[in-house]
Amino acid sequence: METPSSKRTTAGALEENILAILDSTEADDTHYANDDRTAFLDAVRAASLVPENGTPPTYKWFESIFAILRIGKSLELTMASFKLLNELDKRFPRVHLSVVDEMKSSNKVMFNEAWSPFVFSSESTSSEREAANNLGGSVDSSGFQHLIEDLADASAEPNFQASETKSLGNMLLFQYLVNVLEGDFQPRNCVYAETANWVLLRESLLNMLLVSRKINYKNLMKDCLAIMCKLYQTNAGFADDLISSETSVAQPAENFDTAATIALLEIGKNTCIAMQKFLIMIMELDLSKKTAEMQGSTTRADGVRTPLLEIVLDELTYDKDILDSFLQVFNEPKWKLEIVVQYLWKYIGKPSVRTRRANGPTDDASFNGALKCFSNVTSTKTTIKKIRPELAQLLLAHGLQAHLSLPCKQHVKGTSASSEERSNSSLIEVSENIISAFRNLKTADTKMEILPLGKEALFMAATIISAQS
Repeated sequence: METPSSKRTTAGALEENILAILDSTEADDTHYANDDRTAFLDAVRAASLVPENGTPPTYKWFESIFAILRIGKSLELTMASFKLLNELDKRFPRVHLSVVDEMKSSNKVMFNEAWSPFVFSSESTSSEREAANNLGGSVDSSGFQHLIEDLADASAEPNFQASETKSLGNMLLFQYLVNVLEGDFQPRNCVYAETANWVLLRESLLNMLLVSRKINYKNLMKDCLAIMCKLYQTNAGFADDLISSETSVAQPAENFDTAATIALLEIGKNTCIAMQKFLIMIMELDLSKKTAEMQGSTTRADGVRTPLLEIVLDELTYDKDILDSFLQVFNEPKWKLEIVVQYLWKYIGKPSVRTRRANGPTDDASFNGALKCFSNVTSTKTTIKKIRPELAQLLLAHGLQAHLSLPCKQHVKGTSASSEERSNSSLIEVSENIISAFRNLKTADTKMEILPLGKEALFMAATIISAQS
């Protein structure tokens, strides 16, 4: 019978044997060194993932795999290490929920003392942190901001090439870091919703990243928005190029790399998805923090941070060139609807303040309430003096799409999305108001042409009314 000590000995020998594969210098980029790294990744997969009761990866294994992801100049190795890290995190999660008392349905967050790609310790010196960030070690707050800045610079290049392995590697690195942040934040936020224990969220990786004094929070968020919109535009352009290359019989090979373009399309699309996850997590954290502040659970140590929703609205207001791309790529219905509603009120004016004597519910802050600004020709003319008719069409169409995509029983405290807006009567009312809004827009501006997206919204609204009548 194998004793605990013999198990530890076996595990130590296994770790030593697997790490021995990486005897070559980490900085080497030779064919043999890359072969060793590939063999190392295969050995870890065979030890931890292939068996039903695989060996949990050690700190050094994780550290070495992450180093390959960060410094690897081979796209194949970068993608292989990225995939392996995600599979290991799913098999051996750092944070998970376990039922403590099924009768009371209470949950407990379990924290595994394990390796993390992030390091937020204030004890390490600046030179040590810089060395870690440069040599493939864990990422601190400033390293994360540098990663975002590199992605922003790369995505802003007019002739961004899919063959740039460094940029593709940075995209995969960002995706992995977001997966780690999500795996840590979501269980904590679920427990916070039940227990109102703000400490759980205060100690989350996401919160520690955002409160760090080593980052410029607003610039970080602006770069994230720019990356998401630019990647969407780049992907759309590359998709068009790919289609044209397939129909062209004389496309020079040196000018167009189909395989690299397909890689960029896939990695770029997944980076957009990861960026949306990152932004949504921050808005959810802001919402939970607002609740904690109202309950008096926060302290001065939590600091003051501008809610991301306000930063997004400001950026969309002052940089209208990204508005269309943002509405196209940001497709999470709850927050998309909230952004559309808040954008309309930001331009049109705040809803009337309720007094203590006011009786009955009000929907002024809802999507249906915002549509009342287009309820007649006079108010519509006032509105399009502040918002271009084409922009109004985009907001109305995307708002309807988000409204219809909300889960039937969704109710979100602190936002305009509610279960009432998903009732049949509300759907008919919203659809009627959408049709009325477009009619009034056309009357207020006779030269306005209905955009294709506006026509889709009108067709959708008409279909809903027809089906419910």
